[in-house]
Amino acid sequence: MRILFPLIAAGVLSWTVSAEAAAKPGPLKAGAATSNITPALGGNIIGGFKPAPSKHIHDELHARCLVLDNGEKRLALVVCDLLGMHRSVSDEARRLIQAETGIPRENVLISGTHTHSACSALGETRYKNEQVLDDYQKFVARRIADGVRRSVNLLRPAEIAYGTAEAPEHVFNRRWSMRPGTMPPNPFGGIDLVKMNPPAGSPNLVEPAGPVDPVVSFLSVRELDGKPIALYAAYSLHYVGGVGDGDISADYFAVFCEELTRLQNLDHQSPAYVALLANGTSGDINNISFKVPRPGKPKYEQMRFVATDVAQKVQAALKDLKYNKDVVLDARFREPLIGSRKVTEEQLAWAKKTLDAAPKDRATWDLSAIYADRTQHLAQAAETVPTPLQVLRIDSVAIGSMPAEVFVEIGLEFKDRSALKPAFLVSIAHGYFGYLPTPRHLDLGGYETWLGTNRLEREASVKMLNHLVEMTKELAE
Repeated sequence: MRILFPLIAAGVLSWTVSAEAAAKPGPLKAGAATSNITPALGGNIIGGFKPAPSKHIHDELHARCLVLDNGEKRLALVVCDLLGMHRSVSDEARRLIQAETGIPRENVLISGTHTHSACSALGETRYKNEQVLDDYQKFVARRIADGVRRSVNLLRPAEIAYGTAEAPEHVFNRRWSMRPGTMPPNPFGGIDLVKMNPPAGSPNLVEPAGPVDPVVSFLSVRELDGKPIALYAAYSLHYVGGVGDGDISADYFAVFCEELTRLQNLDHQSPAYVALLANGTSGDINNISFKVPRPGKPKYEQMRFVATDVAQKVQAALKDLKYNKDVVLDARFREPLIGSRKVTEEQLAWAKKTLDAAPKDRATWDLSAIYADRTQHLAQAAETVPTPLQVLRIDSVAIGSMPAEVFVEIGLEFKDRSALKPAFLVSIAHGYFGYLPTPRHLDLGGYETWLGTNRLEREASVKMLNHLVEMTKELAE
């Protein structure tokens, strides 16, 4: 009998299994399905500083699901067209999945794409570790579980291959150093050393503060006769945007999935082919060339351009893959206690003074008032928070995940340090804990490091990455 026991040691909640042998390869089965998670019109679209009500649905939002089974273990991978989700949504979805399919909660990876044109699944108490789910959050959790259950219904003999494609022309580091004396003040009245999204083409630009990751990593799954089943990919591009005012849209992530399906002439295949594109490590990456700015484009045009090109590159890479039908499937899940970022008395006094002087109408608040409000909320957060971290092993591939907008350097380091190779990292999984910069970037400042945008302790990225690397070592044994 397979029994899960929670273990708490050295501030880490992890899960182990009694009387279970080491993972071994077995004949693969796979199934994939999608669930519609489009909200009703009128809900607030989030992604900017000031949420605005949705007026139109340009394209539907989905939870895209893939289940893998090798006779010994089952894994489920889910990518949702959401900016992010509160960890309680993932907890509830995985509870339902385990109850209804038997797939253990630690074997289910659920992430958000980070589209900026979706309604919120974060809830009203996002700074708290647990929350009572609102109606939309319950709907999303239910539909994720339905998609996984449908994927289980579609399990059939399969084989899998890992591949990569390079798409460097769409990713740019958005944090720049600027000439002395040209950096604007931040909302707290200080001067940062780098600026997020500086004026494109400005003569005051010096250099980007970090690298990019141009690689699209993917797993292709097909039936034994070559009929495609699904493709799970990750690319380190924040989002593209350029949507209509008040439009709900899944952004370029969904366009990539549709285009890859079209390129393979699979639009009418039954069971349906399912492509999934997860957000890699793009916390400091976007689609804007700051040194050589591009001309403006009509709504949705740039989104289609990027998605179509990336899909074409992945399609070309599919030709050279080597598939395997006997694979190892395994997973590790931990919840280390990571410290919340501490708010000082001086910062709290600044926040109170700023809010006392702010207009009563929140819609008219400037950045200082917005961040004063965030500072007060963060001051009420628990000293430490259980932080869900996960690694899946699929054949020889390691897929790590973190519940934050992860900086690209962290993803590159995971690829390098993982005991299993190839490896790649997925962001915004099992929750949303704000931006995750490295300690070096926290010293540089900038939007992603501001109090309230960044919510975890200074060494959070170091501790979280070390846990993931340890989990890859366990999975490699």
